Amino acid sequence: MQIKHLIICLTFFFFSQNPNEESMAWSELRRLTWTDFKGDFNPNSDAVALTASGITFGFSVSTSGSRIVDYSTSVDAYFYPNKSWYNKEEADDYILEHEQLHFDITELYTRKFRERLTKLSVNQNIRKQLKQLHTSINEELNETQKRYDEQSVHSINTEVQKQWRELITSELAKLNQFKSQ
Repeated sequence: MQIKHLIICLTFFFFSQNPNEESMAWSELRRLTWTDFKGDFNPNSDAVALTASGITFGFSVSTSGSRIVDYSTSVDAYFYPNKSWYNKEEADDYILEHEQLHFDITELYTRKFRERLTKLSVNQNIRKQLKQLHTSINEELNETQKRYDEQSVHSINTEVQKQWRELITSELAKLNQFKSQ
């Protein structure tokens, strides 16, 4: 029996991404610092800082003849230092925590993605299912990132910022078995 592997890599970023771009994988042991933000400050923006993060996704399928017999996936959350920036005159630890939470939200959706992948089974439409799942996760991630900024007023509403931090911490804990290594 001949088995072939087809590898398809799909990557989502908030910004266009060069494959040689510096990146940092999410880790529960390492928090962002301002030195991680290496992009040029945008003086035309009302924002004090910007976090560029996203989910990378790849999968491979094994075939026997024309029949798919197995598949594997890879899903990771990344931060992109050269696309992330801050205003040195206005940034502080509180703003950094807001930016960290954006990265944590990316990790949350990476975990949700991994969890949903465990519910799929090998079938002849697996490629399509994987691509659809990838698209839907990214749509959910984008919506959550927007909602986070809108509700916290980009961290200005300190009470809502605190509620979001508690929510994301709780949700990450619920999906701890799917965390990034």
